[in-house]
Amino acid sequence: MNDISLAKQLTRCPRADTSVDVDIPLDRFDSELHPLLTGCATLAPYLAALITKEADWLVEAVEAPQRALADILAAPKSLQADTLNTGLRQGKRRVALLGALADLGGAWSLEQVTGALTDYADAATQAALRVAVAAQIKRGKLPGLREEDAVTGGGMTVLAMGKMGAGELNYSSDIDLICLFDETCYEVDDFQEARAGLIKATRAMAASLSEITGDGYVFRTDLRLRPDPAVTPVCVGLVAAERYYESLGRTWERAAYIKARPCAGDIAVGETFLQTLRPFVWRRHLDFAAIQDAHDMRLAIREHKGLGGSITLPGHDMKLGRGGIREIEFFTQTRQLIAGGRDPDLRVRGTKDGLAVLTAKGWVPKDAAGALSEHYTFHRTVEHRLQMVRDAQTHTLPQSPKGMARIAALMDMDVAALEGELHTRLSAVHEITEGFFAETRVTPQVEVSHEFDTSVTDAWHSYPALRSERGAKLFQKLKPELLARLEQADKPDEALLAFDGFLSGLPAGVQLFSLLKANPQLADLLINIVSVSPMLAAHLSRNAAVLDAVIGGDFFAKWPGQDALAEALADRLAASDDYETQLDGTRAWAREWHFRIGVHHLRGLTDGAGAAEQYSDLARAVLRALWPVVIAEISRRNGPPPGKGAVIVGMGSLGAGRLTAQSDLDMIVIYDADGVDASDGPRPLPARQYYARLTQAMITAMSAPMAQGRLYELDLRLRPSGNKGPVATSLDAFASYQKEEAWVWEHLALTRAEVVAGPQDLAEAVEALRAEILQKPRDLADVCTQTAQMRARIAAAKSSEGILDSKIGAGRLQDIELFAQAGTLIGGVVARDIPAGLAAARAAGLLDAKGEQILTDAYARLWALQSATRLLSSRPLDLGALRLATRRFLLHAMDLPSENDTTVDLEAQLTQTYAAADATISAALAPYANGGS
Repeated sequence: MNDISLAKQLTRCPRADTSVDVDIPLDRFDSELHPLLTGCATLAPYLAALITKEADWLVEAVEAPQRALADILAAPKSLQADTLNTGLRQGKRRVALLGALADLGGAWSLEQVTGALTDYADAATQAALRVAVAAQIKRGKLPGLREEDAVTGGGMTVLAMGKMGAGELNYSSDIDLICLFDETCYEVDDFQEARAGLIKATRAMAASLSEITGDGYVFRTDLRLRPDPAVTPVCVGLVAAERYYESLGRTWERAAYIKARPCAGDIAVGETFLQTLRPFVWRRHLDFAAIQDAHDMRLAIREHKGLGGSITLPGHDMKLGRGGIREIEFFTQTRQLIAGGRDPDLRVRGTKDGLAVLTAKGWVPKDAAGALSEHYTFHRTVEHRLQMVRDAQTHTLPQSPKGMARIAALMDMDVAALEGELHTRLSAVHEITEGFFAETRVTPQVEVSHEFDTSVTDAWHSYPALRSERGAKLFQKLKPELLARLEQADKPDEALLAFDGFLSGLPAGVQLFSLLKANPQLADLLINIVSVSPMLAAHLSRNAAVLDAVIGGDFFAKWPGQDALAEALADRLAASDDYETQLDGTRAWAREWHFRIGVHHLRGLTDGAGAAEQYSDLARAVLRALWPVVIAEISRRNGPPPGKGAVIVGMGSLGAGRLTAQSDLDMIVIYDADGVDASDGPRPLPARQYYARLTQAMITAMSAPMAQGRLYELDLRLRPSGNKGPVATSLDAFASYQKEEAWVWEHLALTRAEVVAGPQDLAEAVEALRAEILQKPRDLADVCTQTAQMRARIAAAKSSEGILDSKIGAGRLQDIELFAQAGTLIGGVVARDIPAGLAAARAAGLLDAKGEQILTDAYARLWALQSATRLLSSRPLDLGALRLATRRFLLHAMDLPSENDTTVDLEAQLTQTYAAADATISAALAPYANGGS
């Protein structure tokens, strides 16, 4: 980029005060700059002094401003103890002067001005720290360090906070710094001495920056944002700081760390520390409780500073006053805190950058974000003009007409135009931001006419979720609206009891109540869930954070499919290299998707078959994404898998792609060592032992209880020899067993098998073997005889648990599936679905067209019932005891009319379905029931 002279870049100019005489060397500058220099000098005494003092330098700087800025920023690197104070103050004068002229002349944008000031603050802080640490090293106060270690701060890192951290410093900003040191840089015996030396270095650094000398000052430096500043030294150990934030950190400190950035010392140490603090700053859940915290801070500032009331321009605080800069910053940072834990893209430091990404992600309307961004630029520009006058850290508009006229002239505006624009913009900011903080809005009064059982509602205050003062206060505001929504249910008293069951199981309430308060539409969904599905309600009470996903933007979007899910989870896993974090993160991720499927099913957005496919997609995606992670963890100790690796074969419902909300995962692991005897790693293992350990690690990864619960229960009993056999089976052993030893029931199980994770070439080999076994010619009588015997054994061993148990019993799901699998085996069919098996049974002469249709229809209806009941409860359901909302859901799920809500119709329908299916299967197998042919 060409370095164009400042005179060629001017687009505006301050209006000079002709009543003021100034003595600046105008004749040394290009005539095109005279109006700019005269305006600066007559309106801002501080700038007049700088122009005079730095005239020799400025003559050259205005000809190549970018090179001049680069020289200013580079100069601190060469400063030593005897030149530091003078050199830093000269640099500050020059960057302030160059920035002011470029700003007032319209050559630089706001971002360029604040960026230049921030870059100099970084360079100055680094130089001051380097010199201070070097002095302590020279005195022997930092044991084990050499002179060159001063460049990286002797184990110290300095975090730039606030506007400096965001690259948004203004002309007279304080700089807020947090100084930390890495305790591991020093031996235990040297720790106290080193700590004392670093504290002295920190104080010396701050003094170099902030003390006023004959050359002025560099930056007023504030070290009070550190943990518990009243009792901690100016330089705090990393471990102590981390413990503080984990146990005592407050919301305002979380907000402060949005802008935090390492600026001096050991930058890598600072970056690592910020990574460590991520869980503190960015909560996993949508943190709507932060809204109230931010609002409380706003009100506290207003009260402390006496800044409440309407907007009156004379003396108005452009930073803290109504409609001011802080309002925009609070609005932006609070939105970032709400969702930044779930979306890393929101973790940006700058205010305008934050507004832009919040808009892109749908958290702030485009017009509101655009307006706030423009207002922010204007507010900051006015703030700069206020501070240019006398280099004062002020944010208040002048009280006098003369003072306002001065600011208007610096803005190149008429006084009336400036005042009108100020009032319009301040009012607009207040209107936009105030509407976000719900506490300032009047809550509409809600009328509840139904007389609810007060013995139920009176007990609520004793529930865990309402025991905290804040939780109780939030709920008290929500209660009228919740009761009004419960009143709208067909049976309000049933709905109340359902909600009471949910509330009693909720361990904490602040986050959920804050979420409902900010998103009232969620109350309808919550009441719908607790009224219809006790199981989903219980899950929600234990995992209320899953409601975050509902307002995440795509909760009600089209189902993404297995591949997209697996890719999304793989990306999430790749973001962390900590194994336990990966496993816990997978649990949280899967739980949200599992909840989404349940809600979609509950609300009729998908049917039982669709839900079955989605639950299967989710389980398979988890297995696909987690399998490589578990392999990598084992490989770290024992080397990569020997041979061609291993695949996970889904069996039963997993293999068939039909899971319910409560399904375990039936699977087996097949490996191919390909002649390799052992793994090659730090601790090699024989191939068989390696794959057994890998399989066990996968079982643990999936089913071990962790902070985020379990993923799935795994069942590997369908492997060769069942529980007596090895947990992982070699491909050769599996082939030999299936071809020579397997029982017919094991081949029946193979009809639903499918590889769901692992290397493609091995997956193809397993599928080819499966096809070979299934397509082997079968004796119809033998298969039917054994099927009939298995059917009899199952009937003797298990009985149904009521009319709504659609799985166990004659003519029910398991019975139809067994018969269809027999048809698949007899017909040599490789398809895994039940209709294909029934079609094969018909082709073999076991069924006629009517019988096939009876079983196909029964299976569809019973699967719809099974999918629905598994969503409702983990226990057997009593049809007569179901709530009205639950009965209606079941009827809708089975595509039956729900106008008549009696239980007789449903019971009759199911009885007829079971009997027809039982009769059809019994007739087909009757010739073989006693071993006949």
